[in-house]
Amino acid sequence: MQFLRRAYERLAGLIRELSKFGTIGAIAFVIDTGGFNLLQYGLHWGTLTSKVVATVVAATLSYLGNRYWTFRHREQSGFAREYFLFFLLNGIGLLIGLLCIGFTRYTLELTDPVSINIANLAGVGLGTLFRFWSYKKWVFLEAADILPKELPTETTQAR
Repeated sequence: MQFLRRAYERLAGLIRELSKFGTIGAIAFVIDTGGFNLLQYGLHWGTLTSKVVATVVAATLSYLGNRYWTFRHREQSGFAREYFLFFLLNGIGLLIGLLCIGFTRYTLELTDPVSINIANLAGVGLGTLFRFWSYKKWVFLEAADILPKELPTETTQAR
């Protein structure tokens, strides 16, 4: 019974995290996609420049939402460490998006808004999968991930 209870609690916790992560992600998605289209088609910035600027703004808001809402129950391992890792991993997520957009625009030579936005959506989707996995693994750690694996006890000290 204990096994089933722990499994249920882990699954429920994962579903809560995924729901919150998804909510923050939806807000960041609107900012990223809306900003990308505004900068590219409204202000006539370059395609890749528009993507970088929109993603940086969305990632900043995403960090705050994930740190203080989605993963607030997890151990805080230091703002500077988390912030650095968060933006490093977001840089990799951004690279995934840029590769999708760049391939569509420069390799396939599809420059119409529909093709570019489909490429953007593919990049956002792949980048999101990478981000969720990497945030849990390296940025917003479980308390047990920060503590030493085995604390010294009287029996281990006596050895």
